Amino acid sequence: MCGIAGIIGNHPTNLSELNGMLAEQKHRGPDATNTWSDGTVYLGHNRLSIIDLSDTANQPMISTCGNYVIVFNGEIYNYLELKNQLQAEYDFKTVSDTEVLLAAYIKWGVNMLEKLNGMFSFSIWNTQTKKLFVARDRFGVKPFYYCIFKSQFYFASEIKTLFAAGIPKNKNQKVWANYFSFGTYGLPDETFWEGIHQLSSGHFIELDALKLVSNDSIQPQKWYHFSERIAQIRQMNIQELKIAYEDLLKNAIQLRFRADVPLGMNVSGGLDSSTLISLVHQNLPSQKTIEAFTFYSNNEAYDELPWVDELMKKTPYHLNKVLLDYAEIPKLLKEVSHYQDEPYGGFPTIAYSLLFKEARKKGIKVLLDGQGMDEAWAGYDYYHNNTNSVIQGINSSPVRPEAIAQDFLNFASKEEYETPFDNQLQNLQYRDLFYTKIPRALRFNDRISMMHSTELREPFLDYRLVELAFAQPDLLKFQNGQTKWLLRDLVKKQLGETISLAPKRPLQTPQREWISNELRLYFESQIEHFKQLNFVNPSKVDLIWNDYLKGNQDNSFYIWQWVNCVSLLKK
Repeated sequence: MCGIAGIIGNHPTNLSELNGMLAEQKHRGPDATNTWSDGTVYLGHNRLSIIDLSDTANQPMISTCGNYVIVFNGEIYNYLELKNQLQAEYDFKTVSDTEVLLAAYIKWGVNMLEKLNGMFSFSIWNTQTKKLFVARDRFGVKPFYYCIFKSQFYFASEIKTLFAAGIPKNKNQKVWANYFSFGTYGLPDETFWEGIHQLSSGHFIELDALKLVSNDSIQPQKWYHFSERIAQIRQMNIQELKIAYEDLLKNAIQLRFRADVPLGMNVSGGLDSSTLISLVHQNLPSQKTIEAFTFYSNNEAYDELPWVDELMKKTPYHLNKVLLDYAEIPKLLKEVSHYQDEPYGGFPTIAYSLLFKEARKKGIKVLLDGQGMDEAWAGYDYYHNNTNSVIQGINSSPVRPEAIAQDFLNFASKEEYETPFDNQLQNLQYRDLFYTKIPRALRFNDRISMMHSTELREPFLDYRLVELAFAQPDLLKFQNGQTKWLLRDLVKKQLGETISLAPKRPLQTPQREWISNELRLYFESQIEHFKQLNFVNPSKVDLIWNDYLKGNQDNSFYIWQWVNCVSLLKK
């Protein structure tokens, strides 16, 4: 897990610009910062050392033949297996996964992407052909942002890194208008900032340094064909499926233990987290130790400590309990906004960030969590109740577009999502995996883990697990009023019925209550700032805010939008 950055072009200031970019994202990799250039391309890397802690594994890394240079962010979990296939043809100088990735590209080219099990974004420069190859993992766990500026190609792991190169910070008016109109966060290749793009998950780019003219000359190509892979999965009987899925669960966990640094895991009282704890307990190698982290807010209506405590009693692992104190919210909101660069998910995201901070204080660099089960097994209520919602557990609209001036709302253009399957449930799951839930959750999680120089691994997003669960018929996902039916049935023996059959709890913090009570003065001051923005309807904002204070609090997402917006747009 690291930060990457680069420039294709020959401006005389490129090296100093690259150094400024790397300084801006040093939190992603404080262990080493290095650059490489041949006058046509400038590559930079911030290293967070996880596998092979030696200096020889630093990046940018040059191939043994001298023809290729790589900068890589992420982990290739099956690098040992790939290395066995490559050893006869490549003279390895390190024991890093980076060198395995480089050797795999030299041997297989773009076809090596299908062989990778991991989270990654990387760039490989061919010094002979003057071409850059860029790729991103299947679900977009690791970020890759790029733009054309001053007739040059810039890329980085974070948006602020591009701003550090002098790229203007101008609103992408369509994405912002959609955010306020529909609560969406842009399409997979979009960002909230004009001219700055992201490489969509499961895509790659091949760039010819001699032919760069504009963004139109950049043509991302899909390499991960999810719907085609789902069509190839054969149906199994339930017993056979349980055995196959459980074997994959164990392997996914075991692969993600591969690290030369201490491990941790973020846990809650829910089914997915409980499954993670159980799998870790069953599969952690005897020579490794692990600590658990959870947050609480001292509000019994939201806190999951009783469930977490009960789960952890069955393991030898230390549980770190981290308090989310409402008095810290104003400072944390501003801090997390700086690292996110774009709107993010409210108090739960802030609370989650504290776990990484605590882990890093204890010297833990790698953490596991349970992201991905709900999308793979159709665990959200809106998959089954035909509400057309995209947020779990609310009964009212999460957005209030009337607070925004009509001329700004006119920029909105509702996103249309691909529907490659012949049934509604799988199309909704596909939407959440590739357009809505997972892309935004992974962005939130990448930034809050990296702001504290820690790596987050999501074993349940192992593509083999996602594909196998996704391909199952509706009846195995929802049965007798239970979501994630087969998963619950599978883990019932280890976890007991209290946990395995517990309904999903959608809210994690007392955000709604704190906004109107303990944090009312702070939120009112920020709403005043929001009203000063030139695309806001101040009188409507006042009406909506007063209505909220009077108790119309089914959800607080739109209030959060306003204050989060101020933290991102305020000069």
